[in-house]
Amino acid sequence: MPALLTTLQNHDLGFLKIIGDAWGIELKASGAQDALPILIQGICQKELVSEIIEALPQQAQSALFELVQHDGKISWQVFIRKFGDVRGMGAGKRDRERPDLHPISAAETLWYHGLIGKAFLNLPPEPQEYAYIPDEIMALLEIETPAPPLPLGSPADPAEFAYLIPASDYILDHACTLLAALRIESISISGLKFIQPNISPEILKNLLHAIHILDDQGMPISRITKTFLESPRAEALTFLTSGWMKNAQFNELSLLSTLEIEGVWQNNPLLARQFILDLIKEIPQGTWWSISSLIQAIKKEKPDFQRPAGDYDSWFIRSRQSGNFLRGFSSWDEVDGELIYFLLTGPLHWLGILDLAASHPKSPPTAFRLTPWADSLLSEYPPQGLSQENAPIQIKSDASFILTDHTPRTARYIIARFSQWEPSAPGEYHYVLTPRSLGEAGERGLKPAHLVRSLKKYAGSPIPPSVLKAIEQWARSGPQAQVSQAIILEVSSSEILDALKKTSAARYISRTLTPTMVVINRGTEEKIRIALAELGYLAQVDFNSNPGE
Repeated sequence: MPALLTTLQNHDLGFLKIIGDAWGIELKASGAQDALPILIQGICQKELVSEIIEALPQQAQSALFELVQHDGKISWQVFIRKFGDVRGMGAGKRDRERPDLHPISAAETLWYHGLIGKAFLNLPPEPQEYAYIPDEIMALLEIETPAPPLPLGSPADPAEFAYLIPASDYILDHACTLLAALRIESISISGLKFIQPNISPEILKNLLHAIHILDDQGMPISRITKTFLESPRAEALTFLTSGWMKNAQFNELSLLSTLEIEGVWQNNPLLARQFILDLIKEIPQGTWWSISSLIQAIKKEKPDFQRPAGDYDSWFIRSRQSGNFLRGFSSWDEVDGELIYFLLTGPLHWLGILDLAASHPKSPPTAFRLTPWADSLLSEYPPQGLSQENAPIQIKSDASFILTDHTPRTARYIIARFSQWEPSAPGEYHYVLTPRSLGEAGERGLKPAHLVRSLKKYAGSPIPPSVLKAIEQWARSGPQAQVSQAIILEVSSSEILDALKKTSAARYISRTLTPTMVVINRGTEEKIRIALAELGYLAQVDFNSNPGE
């Protein structure tokens, strides 16, 4: 930190005399340059330093102790928010009003004792203004080494962890689903729903892109995807976790659904993330911890965890609910508090580091605890106890498949890309081969032989001959049968159809089935009815134009 000479050298003689009076040092010099060395020599006495500090008001002592706890420096904005401001005054006003005799804050008391300075310092995480204790005074302070700080917050009440929401490794299965879906144009990503844990497909896509499983177009990178899907589950989960912990591209603040980010400015997601990671490492293993108590403790003790300069005005963030800009420290709960909640109940839970709990099954999480996997994952080592992917594919004779979350992910990734996706229970994945799904796979460059090899490799029993035959016939000549919805027009005699085909409505007939039955284009029922009526035939329409509704 700066020395006393640096701290005091730019002040006028009147300011130096105020400090001298506080220390009982008489300055008879005619100018500041002559007075400064006398003042510094008088201050730098160990016994006098102890006497001055003992005589300080309790709040001023607390402020000085806080600085000592932080190696003699704290961001100026943080310091004055906690211990009050130092009024800016010219020499004339200062000498008239004597703020040293009537300080408005603990910070002002320390300021007019020369016990703190204010300077712009180029220190990590970024250059900013600091309140600091000058070096000579810091060296003379006799303050006992404090006991290790207790974790912020407090253990949860039993009601806060009445309903358990355990962590899992299911994010690996969700990632497999998403990677396969991204390869299939007919599947909408927004239509996917991931539960246990509940993670939005867009956020998961954002994470996979940030850790370079997806390219800049949002598509799977083949080599990395293959390695990820073939890795044992413990290694794959560690890959996701370590990638997230180190990644500056995955910005949790921009993902909060309650906030809308505007303007051109930049936050540091690594700074906030590492702060929370360091905090949770201090929580005793297996102890349920109150989320609300932790957030409020951070607000009180470390509110600027993601804003090193204590800047609450330059970030343009709007509340999606109210539309108002969230600026100033008064918006801390809506921005910084929400980010902490998201980190605890989002990535740290999705990645298997934190179990969550709530007071009721339908209530939001109110407590967390470290999982048995947490130490390993936070140290970037594969955890023990994850399930093995050794369940075979169930293949039915109707060309449908059932896979589970114990089936190798690489097998599901391949089969999903050849198949039509069917509704399934949690932990299961149902697929069925159709001409359309095989055709779309072919358009993407996949060959039926790829599917056959995977089925033979991962099937638990011999593949039904009918399935192999259907795939082989498709490979040779495409679909042998088609099932589809159609709008059928049936008339009582062929003469009616012959007459209809001579009108302008003939263009609505797509295919003739029999002399008295044709397929008409969907949505043209009313036009056909009018054409028939003009020919003198009344038609009965027994369904609307959207029979699927």
